[in-house]
Amino acid sequence: MNAADGLDIRHPHKQPTKNALYTERAGSTIRSLSAHEPDMNHTTRRHLLRHAAAALTAVAGLMPAGAALAAPPLLNVSYDVSREFYKDYNKAFAAHWKKTTGEDIVLNQSHGGSSKQARGDIEGLEADVITMNQALDIDVVADKGLIAADWAKRLPNNAAPTSSMTIFLVRKGNPKGVKDWADLARPGTSVIIPNPKVTGNGRYGYLAAWGSVIKAGGTPAQARDLTQKIFANVPVFDGGGRAATTTFAQRNMGDVLVTFESEVQSIVEEFGKNFDMVYPKSTVLAENPVAVVDKVVDRKGSRKQAEAYLKYLWSEEAQEIAAKHNLRVRDPKVVAKYAKDFPAVPTFTVDEIFGSWKKAQAEHFNDGGVYDQILGASRK
Repeated sequence: MNAADGLDIRHPHKQPTKNALYTERAGSTIRSLSAHEPDMNHTTRRHLLRHAAAALTAVAGLMPAGAALAAPPLLNVSYDVSREFYKDYNKAFAAHWKKTTGEDIVLNQSHGGSSKQARGDIEGLEADVITMNQALDIDVVADKGLIAADWAKRLPNNAAPTSSMTIFLVRKGNPKGVKDWADLARPGTSVIIPNPKVTGNGRYGYLAAWGSVIKAGGTPAQARDLTQKIFANVPVFDGGGRAATTTFAQRNMGDVLVTFESEVQSIVEEFGKNFDMVYPKSTVLAENPVAVVDKVVDRKGSRKQAEAYLKYLWSEEAQEIAAKHNLRVRDPKVVAKYAKDFPAVPTFTVDEIFGSWKKAQAEHFNDGGVYDQILGASRK
């Protein structure tokens, strides 16, 4: 594999040049300018992203002839493996909005590694809403003044309508006998985890491995030792959770894929029932927070629609859709209905083990942090 494959082989700081942002509309994919091309400087990226966002908005705003009312189009910038859920949710919300307001509304999606998506927002992607898999990526945008600092208090459940958890996907029959995190550290076991520097999926995988040791009463030194051994078994660092899935399921690399529980259904639908899911003894809870991008909606005049779009995620209809996409939901009726599909697994939160997302980022994922040190040691 090389850079042309969109993969970063043992070089986690490089960005895949083919992992462009894109928007999905009406079942089609519209490629737009990448927010992360390495040969563009910061100013150029911001300039081009603003033009790309404006062009997408203009296209989305074209309504059928004779349409009486049209709401401003919305752009939802989200993490890599949420696209199927939001495709179905967007249909439901558009129908709900039409029924309650009489307005047609066009809903656009952009997906990629969550931290790269957050950076795209900062550089001018013009998202009306962002729907991420970790609070840190919304906080980063809020720190730039685009989102109010109290965003997590505006909606129930710390603004997270759904959650998932980090699990293992193994080859059919589990030939390596993988049962828990320690099995991923064994010599000869190849592990696929997306790049923790740029993806929430990969970051959760790293924190889940580390946290499993602390949760079991181990020391930070023991947690570091296990995590270092696991990451020494990672042959390639993809720039998003979906890219890691492709590496594992389509390219047939690796013995174990570390990913979200919610991703498994999409893998089975696309690649067949050639895999088994393994729940470790304990794992990290991955909550999926959402927020309105205040500066953008106030400039575009789309606040009413954006706020309604996010609030409807807590409706029974939306929670049903989420459960069908293997996301763990909040609505008690829907939780009870789908209880058999979601086994009880001991989980811990990032706050519980690491203090907060910001503390975890500063200690582990900032340049020169523990993650960089671990990678450096694993390559010696």
